[in-house]
Amino acid sequence: MDLTHQRAGRTVSPTPLGRRTDQPPQLSLRIIRFKHIIVALLLSVFFFLGFCFVSLHGYITWVLSNPSVAPLYSNPKLAKGLDYEDITFQSSDGSRRIQGWYIPGNHSTKTIVFSHGYGANREESWIPMYDLAHYAHRLNFNVIMFDYGFAAQTNKDVATGGKKESRELLGAVELAKQRGATEIVVWGFSMGAGTALQTGLLTKDVDAMILDSTFLLEPDTLYHNIRQNIDLPRHPSLEIMELLFPVLNGTALNQIPYNKVKAEDYPFPILFIHGTEDDKAPYEIAEKLAANQTNPYSDSWIVKDSHHELIFREHSREYLRRVSAFLSNVPLAQAAKAEQQQK
Repeated sequence: MDLTHQRAGRTVSPTPLGRRTDQPPQLSLRIIRFKHIIVALLLSVFFFLGFCFVSLHGYITWVLSNPSVAPLYSNPKLAKGLDYEDITFQSSDGSRRIQGWYIPGNHSTKTIVFSHGYGANREESWIPMYDLAHYAHRLNFNVIMFDYGFAAQTNKDVATGGKKESRELLGAVELAKQRGATEIVVWGFSMGAGTALQTGLLTKDVDAMILDSTFLLEPDTLYHNIRQNIDLPRHPSLEIMELLFPVLNGTALNQIPYNKVKAEDYPFPILFIHGTEDDKAPYEIAEKLAANQTNPYSDSWIVKDSHHELIFREHSREYLRRVSAFLSNVPLAQAAKAEQQQK
């Protein structure tokens, strides 16, 4: 059948099926190409923003793993007139050599091991550590001060929130024991206090702990500290960082035994010291840890309006009074433990 027909004296062919008569074919192709370009641009922007978001978390993870630590500026002799010797010892797992100082007491068998905080070295000037070392020496304690791997002057390591550091602290405890200590007290600050609690899970050689401004690395405290500097959403920020930590740090958050620490009733007495205005480690952490302890010589001092690692500076007399009272009870705790083991 011939579909052509005459219109106004000329032959007209019918419009092909599927083609719109109100839009030229070239314009239709341009619209399709434009739509494709817009979709591609939007996807590019989306992936770029996603890349920037993940990169920001990678940068935060790297910075947290590699804190800036000042070099040593003094020593016990210059700072407080204390005789000392340079020491080097192995971490308990043999992974690295640790440098530090040994300040001997007067033929003492009691040793205090200082466990410094994150972003600091053995001097930790804002405590101030030399003052406390001098105080411990006056009580006739030997004193060990050392640098964690992330604070080392050479061959610096990453900070792992206690995974590696607990083994390094255990190496210091073993050194104290080798030097004849029969009473070993770990005195920790901030992450050094959290590391001490992790070390307490690994050894029976610790007889007591003094923990100032305890910081325990876990998702809640990690996010709490990130929020102090940048307002990121809790989710998916935590999930991204949990994925990035093993890649950039070598340690996954779930390798830090924070749940076990938070549930542990330690066999030795612990003195928890914490300020209510601590903006890095909420004081409720110390309260919960203290509540788990059943040792009759354990104690806690939650100081109103005091700040992270500044409690000694803010209340020095009361601080030393409470520490002295606690240390005087450590031999009683040792005797009670020995008696219980004999039964």
